Formats: sequence, structure tokens, C-alpha cells
Amino acid sequence: MQRRQTQFLFLNIGHFFDHLCMLIFATAAALRLADEWQMSYAALIPYATPGFVAFALAAIPAGWLADRWSRQGMMVVFFVGLGASALLTALAQTPLQIAAGLTLIGVFAAIYHPVGLAMIVHDWEKTGVPLALNGVFGNMGVAAAALLTGFLIDSAGWRSAFALPGLVAVVTGLLYLLFVLGGRRRAGDADRPDDQKPRPQAASTTRAGLLRVFAVILFTTAIGGLIFQSTTFALPKVFDERLADIAETATRVGGYAFLVFALAAFAQLVVGYLVDNYHLRRVFALVALAQALLFLAMIGLDGLAALLVSIAFMLAVFGQIPINDVLVGRMARSAWRSRAFALRYIVSFSIMASAVPMIAWIHQAWGFDGLFRILALAAACIFGAVLLLPGCLERGRN
Repeated sequence: MQRRQTQFLFLNIGHFFDHLCMLIFATAAALRLADEWQMSYAALIPYATPGFVAFALAAIPAGWLADRWSRQGMMVVFFVGLGASALLTALAQTPLQIAAGLTLIGVFAAIYHPVGLAMIVHDWEKTGVPLALNGVFGNMGVAAAALLTGFLIDSAGWRSAFALPGLVAVVTGLLYLLFVLGGRRRAGDADRPDDQKPRPQAASTTRAGLLRVFAVILFTTAIGGLIFQSTTFALPKVFDERLADIAETATRVGGYAFLVFALAAFAQLVVGYLVDNYHLRRVFALVALAQALLFLAMIGLDGLAALLVSIAFMLAVFGQIPINDVLVGRMARSAWRSRAFALRYIVSFSIMASAVPMIAWIHQAWGFDGLFRILALAAACIFGAVLLLPGCLERGRN
């Protein structure tokens, strides 16, 4: 039990670093690099696209290696590789060099979701709350990316925003390696194949029902990825434009973004509890509907009203995250669960990669009001898809 709790802590820390490192550039580009390299925001942010493409495409081989070789071994590779890539990115001198560094970050960051989430689902009988707690750590990484990057830009320069998390990630990976090796010396089978361990059973349903569930999962994953990426990547720039009266420095802009992301992250705990104890389809539909209405409310707002509505819509955006993961955990068998999570996240992250140039194009053409209109429509599409889920998804079933 104690080793399971320790491993869960390492997995949560990994989720934090995963999202932190993927979003450092979003704040650095908005608040410093555009001026330092004399480029517009719209021209600079597409250099992040290769990193998000790698974040998507590398998920499949990562999941395959985890199922065939070792999930714990892949997590060691994740920590050390992610940290080393961030350290290399801190040395970039040109936009092409930073794009190369971000691509390496994306390759190693892709390991986390298919591997770490499969480990969590395997270790817990009811998965809603553990996945939600893990999601809180991931979204605190999103929040810390804005706060830490803004602070380090003002105090030590944008390079330190990559270097400091990179160094800590490498050290964490070495500590996790010692933890894994210590467990193997004690038990001799700490990373034995999943089919030798007790595990939650996949939900039983008809073939047609199974296909319908996975179709809804993939569709809502794709649209949800668009919404998540658009809001988390663009929010520092939204605040830079709309909170000018109360956020004059990079640190303050990052601080307000941190406040929004940090508060919103805890919505996952509430949603995790709800999907463990109430009908998943109803919870999912309410979350999607709330997103659509709040994106519409954000149009034209600035100042304190924009800050408050941003908190509200991020609560709904982050609240959706554990729902799809719970669905995958309930429907997929343990032997191929890493690959099932990999498929879910390759869809999500592929759309997320395309969202970066979309944000640049929409911002240049229509501003952020145009973006919020598109996100409201996207959330309405998720609401419609959720209504197609079959009724076999009983509350709390894993």
C-alpha cells in the first residue's frame, strides 16, 4: 500500500511536469520573445506546432513500449528525457532552434498520458477520484507554467523558465529510478505483467454499444482537445490584452493566469467524485453545456468581469478532463489499456497541435472574440455527442 501511494505521488508529479514543460513557451512567447526577437505573436507561436505534433504522434509508440516492455521504465525515460529536452531548449538562439527544442519536449512529454494513466487505472478499483486528483496535478502544471514563466522572465530571463523545471525533472527521474530499483530488489516482481495482478474489469456491453462509446470518446476527445489547447495556450495573451488595468507586468499576467488555472484545476475532484457516484452521461452533458454558455458570456468582456468568467469557463474545461479517461478505463482491458489511452491522446494532441496555428490565424483576423465564438460551437457539439452514449455506463462502475 505504501509503495502504491509513493508511486501515485511520482505519477502526479510527472503529470505536473508534463503540462508545465509543454506550456512554458506559450507564456514566454506572449510576454517576452515576441519583443526580444522582433516578431508578432501570430508569427511566433506556430513554432510551437512541431512540439505538439510530436506530443500526439509519439503517444502510440510510447503506449506500445509500455505494454510490451515496462511502464515504470518508460516513466523513468519520461522524466529524464523531458528534463534534458527543456535544458536544451533554454539554449535556443533562433526560432528554428526553439522549435527543435520544443519538438524534443513533445516527444518525451508524449510518454506520460498513455503510460501514467494506465498505471493509475490499474492500481485503483474506483478510478474517478484518482484520475481527477492526478488531473489536478496536471492542471497545476498548466497554472505554474504561466506563473513561473512570468516570474522568471521578470527576474532571470526566459531561458531560466525552461532550465529550472528541466533540472528538477531530471532529478525527479533519477529518484524515481531508485524507487523502482528498490522495489525490484525487495519483491523481485515490482513491474511484472499486468495479467498477473488484480485489476479492475472492463465494463461489459454489446459490440455495437462498445463501438458507440469509443466513437463518442474519440469525437469528444478531439473537440475537447481543441478547447483545452485554445484556452490554456491563449489565456496569458487574453489577459495581456483584457486585464491591462490590473496586470501591468509579465509577473502579474502570469499570476492571474495561475489563479484561474489553479482554481479551475480542483473542478476535476468534484467531477471525479460525481462520475464515481452518479450517471456519467448526465455529468458529462452538464459540463459541456456549461462550457458553451460561458464561452458565449466571455465575448466582449474585459477587466474584472473577464477574469471571473475565465475562472468559470476553465472550471468547466478542466472538469471534462477526467470523464473521458474514466470512460477509457471502464471500457478497455488491462492488457491493451496503455494503447487505448495512447489512441485517445493521439487524437486529442493532434487536434491540440492544429489549434496553435488556428489561434494565430483567428487572433489576427477576428481577435479573441472570434475564438470564443468558435469554442462555444465546439462545446455545443460535445453536448450533442454525449447524448449518444448508451445507458449501460452505470454510475461508479469500473
